[in-house]
Amino acid sequence: MWILFALMSALMAGVSAVVAKVGLKNVDSSAGFAVQAVVIVVLAWLYTSVTGTSHTLARLEARDWGFLALSGLISTIAYLFYFAAVKAGNVSRVAPLDSLSLVFSIVFAVLFIAEKLTPPVVLGASLMAGGALIIALFGGGGK
Repeated sequence: MWILFALMSALMAGVSAVVAKVGLKNVDSSAGFAVQAVVIVVLAWLYTSVTGTSHTLARLEARDWGFLALSGLISTIAYLFYFAAVKAGNVSRVAPLDSLSLVFSIVFAVLFIAEKLTPPVVLGASLMAGGALIIALFGGGGK
């Protein structure tokens, strides 16, 4: 099931990039992100209410809150950079570079939460990184 969720996330992120580019036409990228963030907050709380999962927040310990808050802070910074890049550049070149988060995620998972690094993971991440760089640097994609 996690594969389906990951693929749906990738699909939605791809659609989101194009929709954001159109929406940023007449607004500063950080103001555009603020609009998106409000929608995210409202829908996230609505979703947890409808699915009945909001009660699980009571199980969070202080350390959990800290890490989730830190993740929120880091995600906010990432989205501010992402929206600035999408506003200034072509989505077809920005999105592949943004996808290098895959490589960073693997490195950080190995270094900080002791996930195993296997040859297929190294090969796959290398191919994805190489492809992202080729598209971003040489892909054209202008209007």
